[in-house]
Amino acid sequence: MTQLTLVIGNRNYSSWSLRPWLAMKQFGLEFNEIRISLYENLDYSSKIRQYSPSGKVPVLLHDTQTVWDSLAICEYLAETFPTLQWWPEDKVARALARSMTAEMHSGFQKLRQNMPMNCRTKYPGKGLVSGVQQDIDRITNIWQESRQKFWSGGNFLFGNFAIADAFFAPVVLRFVTYDVQLDPVSRNYVETVLTLPAMQEWIKAAKRETEVISQYEF
Repeated sequence: MTQLTLVIGNRNYSSWSLRPWLAMKQFGLEFNEIRISLYENLDYSSKIRQYSPSGKVPVLLHDTQTVWDSLAICEYLAETFPTLQWWPEDKVARALARSMTAEMHSGFQKLRQNMPMNCRTKYPGKGLVSGVQQDIDRITNIWQESRQKFWSGGNFLFGNFAIADAFFAPVVLRFVTYDVQLDPVSRNYVETVLTLPAMQEWIKAAKRETEVISQYEF
């Protein structure tokens, strides 16, 4: 099968890039990687458009297929490698996992805007403006729901690692950066995701980056 190539942005800031990257790593897929620094100069968008018609990262290249958007990429990979358990096997769990993933994909705007992903530094207490705590509470509530119902087979949201975990990985990093106070179940889940070798690989690489995007810094 033709080699997969994933085009990503800065590891320190690009939460959208982390999602398919982490999923591909966790499921043992071999892939090439092209990293494009975001907002570094006026030319960055044209560089991305060499690979992605949307002008945004991430984008997956496979044979003659171009797949952009993090959720579309994960769904494409689930269809391409159907023997891997990208979603929970149980129908009820799978429906909840897809609902949570879609909500993460399109929601939690207050959290995104006021607590941007940043792996290199700590901003305890920053970004907790009106509406952000409601997003945090909603996220921890659905974490608790999935873990209480389906985590008997492992320590991820549905026991084994799934696409839903990849989509919440950037939130895990945000909670660490901003020292968000969490209930024991959510705190345990954060630690579970952080200890993944692939997550540690991403964080270490992010800390080696030198680019600074001022809009994502306090």
